[in-house]
Amino acid sequence: MKTKVLRNNFPGLILILILSSFIHTRIMASTIREETVSYTANGVTMKGFVAFDGNLKGKLPVVLIVHEWWGLKEYEKMRAREFAEMGYLAMAVDMFGEGQTASDPKQAQALAMPFYQDPGLAKTRLDAAITKILTYPQADPGKRVAVGYCFGGFVVLNCAKLGADLDAVVSFHGGLGGVPADKSLLKAKILVCQGESDKFVTLQDLQTFRHQMDSISADYTVRTYANATHAFTNPDATRTGKEFNLPIEYNAAADKASWNDMKIFLKRVFGG
Repeated sequence: MKTKVLRNNFPGLILILILSSFIHTRIMASTIREETVSYTANGVTMKGFVAFDGNLKGKLPVVLIVHEWWGLKEYEKMRAREFAEMGYLAMAVDMFGEGQTASDPKQAQALAMPFYQDPGLAKTRLDAAITKILTYPQADPGKRVAVGYCFGGFVVLNCAKLGADLDAVVSFHGGLGGVPADKSLLKAKILVCQGESDKFVTLQDLQTFRHQMDSISADYTVRTYANATHAFTNPDATRTGKEFNLPIEYNAAADKASWNDMKIFLKRVFGG
């Protein structure tokens, strides 16, 4: 009789186990705290997004995430959550100020152009973001990294070349131009993740960048990904490319590979 009772209740036991697993997963997910944060630079108010695991004790390495030329949107917030799950105190930076975003390439170019013309402006605003995130009690001031996507990649690379107080920078499909490399200013180790089919940043641009880094004996790493275009890490890139006739497309394999390359790089920089 006991065996029969257990068999009759087996489906119920399975359901209980499934529900318990689901509840446990939801509880784990809820440990990621999110909040918007305001800070200023030269009188301009920026509206960033911060994420971290509220259950972690002690100091957390800091990561600043700089957005594409569309402005700070859900994509960068998603990346901030991913970094939070990795144990970072993550801040998606508002580079344009006042939370401005673009809905088409013309608007995006207008918002981004001042920073291409004056990379020092980007450093001023990134410095303000660093100052703000370091006010969090969880922040480890000795572990700082900046990660940028497209326009954001251009920003973090140039901020590093201008002497930003960072241990490392990572550029995903970012622009490689801007200020010349200066050995007396560059402090950060560099990782560049670039698509081999990028129409905006060519392999010749990459070769020029390598030459500049080699000329000052910089600590840098370049990873390239076959069949990957500009914006290859953004799941919305394919739709956006079709909408505005841009040569951009999401590449899941390159996205996964570059994220893993970044993890390996940061492990080398910070250890653990």
